[in-house]
Amino acid sequence: MSTPTSTGNSLSARIAALVFSLVLNACGNALSIASNFGSGIWTASAVNMHAAFGLDVGLLLFIIGFVNALTNQLLIHRLDIPRFAGEILFVLCFSYFVDLFTALFTMIGIPHWNWIIRMILSMVGVSTFCVAISIYQRANIFMHPNDDTTNILRFMYLKGNATASQLIDFVPPIVIMIITFTMTHQVLAVNVGTFYSFIMNGILMALCQRVLMEGLCGTSFTCERGSFSLL
Repeated sequence: MSTPTSTGNSLSARIAALVFSLVLNACGNALSIASNFGSGIWTASAVNMHAAFGLDVGLLLFIIGFVNALTNQLLIHRLDIPRFAGEILFVLCFSYFVDLFTALFTMIGIPHWNWIIRMILSMVGVSTFCVAISIYQRANIFMHPNDDTTNILRFMYLKGNATASQLIDFVPPIVIMIITFTMTHQVLAVNVGTFYSFIMNGILMALCQRVLMEGLCGTSFTCERGSFSLL
């Protein structure tokens, strides 16, 4: 079980941080989708499934999250209802806000802006969701099930090896995109932003934890490895 390291880290503050970071994560992902210059690998797989099957991207992101949440229950070898329910609630809200922000960014014309601006916006989007992930990990309540998957793999199966857990986590979306490529003969949402995400994810999250959460907020949350709790 994990506890805040500062008396100022109240549950209400942590819930506020969770809600803020959830919306921020969705906004960053939507910006990378709308800019069409590359996005995170799981988001890219949803975009390619949208092209292949015509289903709404938000719905596909929810389905992916739901499968991730089920997978997590298998990986931890026990039924953890609060964890499962929290992850489903998170991904339900996340997928809704991704759709909302994507529609907003499309409405203001981002997909048709100059390619240089869109490339920059794609990297801004990736940076945004990296910061968001760092914040809700520090809030230590619950998170996107995919982020929990990487934590479980890292600490329960790979002796803390973050690189290996991330590489394993990349396998399913890559397989998905190979399958959709055979159907559509194109790969969407994989571009500069995707490679930027590969390189900068860990760096940006660590920087956020060190500078934003501790320097700006003056707080520090400790998290039990791979486990997130309201306590």
